[in-house]
Amino acid sequence: MLSHSNSTRKHFPLIFKSLKVLFSTHIVGEKPILVRDFVHSALYDRNHGYFSQRSGAVGVLERSIKFNQLEGRKAYMKHVDKIYKQSGIAWFTPVELFKPWYAQGIAEAIMRTANLSVPLKIYEIGGGSGTCAKGIMDYIMLNAPPRIYNSMTYTSVEISPALAEIQKQTVGEVRSHLSKFKVEQRDAMDKSGWGDGEQHPCWVIMLEVLDNLPHDLIYSENQASPWMEVWIEKQLDREGLSELYKPLQDSLIKRCVEILELDKNNTRQNSIVSKAWSKLFPKPRRCWLPTGCMKLLEVLHAALPKMSLIASDFSFLPDVKIPGERAPLVSTKRDGRSSDYSNYLDAKGDADIFFPTDFWLLEQIDHYCSGWPKDRSSLQGKKRRTITLDTSSFMEEFGLPSKTRTKDGYNPLLDDFKNTKFYLSVPTHNTNQASGVGLTCIYQFRS
Repeated sequence: MLSHSNSTRKHFPLIFKSLKVLFSTHIVGEKPILVRDFVHSALYDRNHGYFSQRSGAVGVLERSIKFNQLEGRKAYMKHVDKIYKQSGIAWFTPVELFKPWYAQGIAEAIMRTANLSVPLKIYEIGGGSGTCAKGIMDYIMLNAPPRIYNSMTYTSVEISPALAEIQKQTVGEVRSHLSKFKVEQRDAMDKSGWGDGEQHPCWVIMLEVLDNLPHDLIYSENQASPWMEVWIEKQLDREGLSELYKPLQDSLIKRCVEILELDKNNTRQNSIVSKAWSKLFPKPRRCWLPTGCMKLLEVLHAALPKMSLIASDFSFLPDVKIPGERAPLVSTKRDGRSSDYSNYLDAKGDADIFFPTDFWLLEQIDHYCSGWPKDRSSLQGKKRRTITLDTSSFMEEFGLPSKTRTKDGYNPLLDDFKNTKFYLSVPTHNTNQASGVGLTCIYQFRS
């Protein structure tokens, strides 16, 4: 984990335990495990996982930062450092640092796009301290017609018992919110927890969820060799770990590879020349796959077939030492100083492992999980309309940037989050709703 002073890197924790897999107390037992299982255990195992050992309560600001009273960047950084020291919390989420404006930007995007002729239903995955939920509900209460607020429901799907209680307290600061808000303490990736699902239009919000979801790793000797899935095993007569390569057999990995291959002729160099070049100068390839994201979206699309989605996360991470496409940043903090690992196998409960989001791939996975046919020669049958926006573009369109601007014009929300993006995805039927064409009118959703 890294300090807030370097705003291009992750500087806040996420408590989101997603996959139900049994692990040995030493992460890798006598049998090899997939990389996603290693990542999950290193982060979330109850006995030795990073978040189990390091993460306390999510930071909550006692009061909103008055950006307009600060002189500029130097004053802002000094103010934030003071907040950190006083609170004893090392990291705050963007929705917390910029409350209520960050959440209200999301609320405005929902209001412009939702079908307001039916009750508004919102789900948030991993709701943290409840600041996003309260901000959105505050905004709708103050800006939407009373019937919209009175009939709305907001459900937080939260696996942490401690965070579930904090969310209730935060939202409960406005008494009228409580009848519309509930926390379901469960694993969002467990499809049985969704019951019969929701067949009506709804919204799903995921803020900084994707970066800590488990990933898998595939490997090939060169560009002409087939992909192999990576497993991890104990080294003989040693305490160390090593990689083991097997032909593709895991269903999640195979589906992710299939998605990557679907568009390779248009987006990936796969020419005869490149194959010939790889034979002359063979170079190993390593590719990280967001299999945790795919599993989650499969569950969500099955349970909420008419959902609209807003997700925000890191689009890239600087100074990554781990090799491979979409490789994670593996970082630990000792004596107040951050240290990055060059080998992900060194992360055994003492380091955060977080991934950049490939928003092109996220879009493809979203379409795939929604049931778009494998034959993509035409747009017929496409069930989603999507768009990816830089955080600054999103907030300039839907938020109130003037509220997070300092006296000299510096705006930390717009200026310091260059490596984050928002992804918006709506069912195609939303484009025909009388009150739900806002995003389509402003931006041409990809077809």
